Amino acid sequence: MGIVRRMLAFTGIYPDTGFEVASASGRMGSDMSRANICVDAETAMRFAAFFACARILASSIASLSLPLYERIEGGTRRTASEHPLYAVLHDAPNADQTTVDYFEQMVLGLLLAGDHFALKHRGTSGQLVALEPIKGRVTVGRGDRGQRLYRWHEGSSEVEKTEDDVFHVMGFGGGPLRGLSVLGAARETLGLGIAADRSAAGMFRNGMRPSGTINYDKFLDEEQYESVKQRIADHFTGADNHGRPFILEGGFKWGAVQMNADDAQLLESRKFSIEEICRFFGVPPFMIGHSEKSTSWGTGIEQQLLGFQKFTLGPWLKRIEKAIGRQLLKPEERKRFFAEFNLESLLRADTAARSTFYKEMTGIGAMTVNEVRAKENLPPIEGGEVARIQMQNVPLTDAGKGVTTNV
Repeated sequence: MGIVRRMLAFTGIYPDTGFEVASASGRMGSDMSRANICVDAETAMRFAAFFACARILASSIASLSLPLYERIEGGTRRTASEHPLYAVLHDAPNADQTTVDYFEQMVLGLLLAGDHFALKHRGTSGQLVALEPIKGRVTVGRGDRGQRLYRWHEGSSEVEKTEDDVFHVMGFGGGPLRGLSVLGAARETLGLGIAADRSAAGMFRNGMRPSGTINYDKFLDEEQYESVKQRIADHFTGADNHGRPFILEGGFKWGAVQMNADDAQLLESRKFSIEEICRFFGVPPFMIGHSEKSTSWGTGIEQQLLGFQKFTLGPWLKRIEKAIGRQLLKPEERKRFFAEFNLESLLRADTAARSTFYKEMTGIGAMTVNEVRAKENLPPIEGGEVARIQMQNVPLTDAGKGVTTNV
């Protein structure tokens, strides 16, 4: 099993034995693209732009903490750290994975297969205590009473569970049973991109380009022809032999052929494939190292990053949060508890934005000084637990009198 296949072994793409693509009931059709390239999970993840976009999305979401909150009176909330689900979502979903590992695997499965499946493990009191990703291909159907049924193989036996025992997060654009695979939707674009990469690799392997012709004033016999062809192949083709002097004798003449990657439009084709893959994922090209046209969204890279957080990450986060609320909390708990990703870590590297946020929140009394210091991993200070607000905008008639007016 190769490196990429090992990485995908627990996403629902590849089981431990054999090769299966957990597509959404075959809705995206065959793995073969019109470019006659087989585009499956393994070949897609070997395409640099696809791998980079998938990595950006999976790693960004996995880096966010996911606390469980409890709604309390007055429209406020508190961290529900005593609830058993809190430890599953915030600390470790199972004995083998951290939350970073688990959510990276979840998002990768959503992108490649359109769905994420995990087996729910419950304690003696019936509370959820662990989520174990299901390996292999999972089929989804309906039972006699309309409930979802999940089937997969473990060894030689088939396992069937209901939605009470399986946590199922669906990707964008799916129906009531399965999500839509980004891999399946982008298959044709990926086929063109992979084909262009293979063509470029072939040109390097054969000396970058058909560099010219050897002209002779008479026909060669079979032996002479094979001798010339073999000598050229042995000594003058391939990237390692590029630029070696070519000795001609016996009436041979060299005719250069002016053809390169630009003439074959390989470079433009490969750039276009990168941009198309970014469109499928909703990832700004600059985030995967493709810096051309970096100001095409908003006023520049900063606006692209904000757009990525709002229009790409936001819907994925909401999809996961809603699935958690519906499937991992008991019906009587759903109005009281909820899970929500903490987006503050995305601002951690932006000192200016973070300081502006803190200044505004303390200025309106929404946060105390000690709350700000806690978020910055600083110890509290005396008097810092009191919320403060500036008392300005007093009437002119009261100026200088020490009188303040509530505004």
